[in-house]
Amino acid sequence: MIQDYFKIAYKNLWKKKTRSSLTIIGIFLAILTIFVLVSLSLGLKDYVDEQFELLGTDKFFIQPKGSSGGLGLPGGAVELSIDDAEIVEKVGGVDGATYLSFENGKIEFKEDPARYYFVIGIPNDDEKKEELFFEAVNLDVDEGRMLKEGDRKKILIGYNYKHRDLFSNPIVSGNKLKINNVEFEVVGVLEAIGNPQDDQQVYIPLEDLREIFGTGNRVDLIWVQIEKGADIEEIAERTEKKLKKFRDVDDKTIDFSVETPKEMVAIFNNILNILLAFLIGIGSISVIVGGIGIANTMYTSVLERNKEIGTMKAIGAKNSDILLIFVIESGILGLVGGGLGLLTGIIIAKSIEYVSAVLIGSDIIRASMNPYLLVGVLLFAFFIGIVSGLTPSYQASKLKPVDALRYE
Repeated sequence: MIQDYFKIAYKNLWKKKTRSSLTIIGIFLAILTIFVLVSLSLGLKDYVDEQFELLGTDKFFIQPKGSSGGLGLPGGAVELSIDDAEIVEKVGGVDGATYLSFENGKIEFKEDPARYYFVIGIPNDDEKKEELFFEAVNLDVDEGRMLKEGDRKKILIGYNYKHRDLFSNPIVSGNKLKINNVEFEVVGVLEAIGNPQDDQQVYIPLEDLREIFGTGNRVDLIWVQIEKGADIEEIAERTEKKLKKFRDVDDKTIDFSVETPKEMVAIFNNILNILLAFLIGIGSISVIVGGIGIANTMYTSVLERNKEIGTMKAIGAKNSDILLIFVIESGILGLVGGGLGLLTGIIIAKSIEYVSAVLIGSDIIRASMNPYLLVGVLLFAFFIGIVSGLTPSYQASKLKPVDALRYE
């Protein structure tokens, strides 16, 4: 029986294919908009989750208050120092700590115009600190080697210096470049991180950074490695108390933040959820427009098919039969529009991902193809179709056979 309902619904829609097509366009645009926005948002969330997974569950970091989640402006009103890092290393449960300082430096290569990128100073007077730094930020070399203990006037350059057109010629190991007019020898090129800013950074010994920029004992970020099996939240809380005492601050005047991977993921997820809700709100406008289009088509269909409805009732069709036929018609409109919108949305979202990767050399913009999203979008389109056609379908089912047959 249900198979017959679908056949009748399909034939009725095919007879009015021009009107059906125009109605489908409304749902098509709505689903297309929602899918692209949600897919890119979920892709961004996946990227953020991956970055925190790389950080690991046995490390947390400390930074001046207000920096919130990464490299802010160096040398602000609040500063951390090497003394702070040494205090952190003495906390029970801490296996080691490393740190960095950074500045925006003038970088020159041969006769090319100068460029301005972040110059990061890392401690290379202690092999353990240096190893912990590269592990914490998940860096590896594309060619050459890492900085090693005792290096001076040596530099590690980001992936884009060799593989992107930052300068007129690719920079490789053995080349020389200048930072604020001081010459450095390139000892290694790093593998791609994926973020254009990160792939344009350079890394030099901390002592060289101090000499060039006069940063003194200032550090801008401290990474902390906990002992194996220790509770990271407990160690982070213990570290915060120890550092507050050392810096002579309390809960009201605290001027630094201790952030664990769990806390950072929660912060970013809250931001992304707000963004996602905003984008879905925008897409909902298209859904409303598409729903109104289906409702309008179904109302018109009821008016045009009054005699047909009367005839069906006269030969024994029940109200539920009429209701189901019209509901299936509206559901088909939603499902077809949703299917076309989904297919087109996948193409557009993947195109945006590809163009982003080519233009900015990063996979930060990516399209999520989560199966739940794909199925959910189709079911949502079908549901919108049914809901939009429910009222006119109910109206059709309540028509009296005599009144329907008299309708001109």
